[in-house]
Amino acid sequence: MSTTAAISVRGLEKSYKDNQVLKGVDFEVARGSIFALLGSNGAGKTTAVRILSTLLRPDAGTALVDDVSVVDDAAQVREAISLTGQFAAVDEILSGRENLILVAKLRHLPSPGDVADGLLARFDLVEAGARKVATYSGGMRRRLDIAMSLIGSPSVIFLDEPTTGLDPEARLEVWRVVKELTAQGTTVLLTTQYLEEAEHLADRIAILHGGTIIANGTLAELKALLPPAQVEYVEKQPSLEEIFLSLTGSAAQGPTAQGPTAQGAQS
Repeated sequence: MSTTAAISVRGLEKSYKDNQVLKGVDFEVARGSIFALLGSNGAGKTTAVRILSTLLRPDAGTALVDDVSVVDDAAQVREAISLTGQFAAVDEILSGRENLILVAKLRHLPSPGDVADGLLARFDLVEAGARKVATYSGGMRRRLDIAMSLIGSPSVIFLDEPTTGLDPEARLEVWRVVKELTAQGTTVLLTTQYLEEAEHLADRIAILHGGTIIANGTLAELKALLPPAQVEYVEKQPSLEEIFLSLTGSAAQGPTAQGPTAQGAQS
């Protein structure tokens, strides 16, 4: 297994009674990159993440995070990682700042108030910092959740379907935050059902299907797996997402926001 990768997985297997979810999964994630694990519901994405984050033991295979075994040295792995699940793990009774301070104290960091203030500024939550999280929008909760996961400076972050249930504007907010993380050297393993999310964010994409990885590569490499398509020239119509973002004044933020143009389309 490579010692240059942030995450290395070989022959990973996991069953729940008679249901074999993972049947020998292999992949590596380069340091400081975004790796997207795609798959439909029940494909085993969350199971793989739970194993890599030491919450679940595999039946077979090996997995290293920062060259440390997730089975043999789980405590050391937990010190180097952070996990953000499908739903924001924030306390709605507390304010955003209080949530951050609580986690900083649990990690025994000095000056937890300073840690909280720095993260509120980084994630554009300063004005909302004193408000109870119950008043936050979905995008704000998710940004706070990711901010909490950064306390202690983990080198690897697992994001398990982080934009599930978010509206288009909130999803774009999360995309921005994820890109900023890797720009600062953090490794991100992202699971998602949204293909456009993987297209916009991932350096490499793996498709998990039937318990194994059936494809793994860059977006360009995956596109090359299909035969060349016949090109026809059609008038491109705006998608519903583009219309929504344009009408709500968020078009400039969206990576896909654009007006209708005449261009080549593949069919």
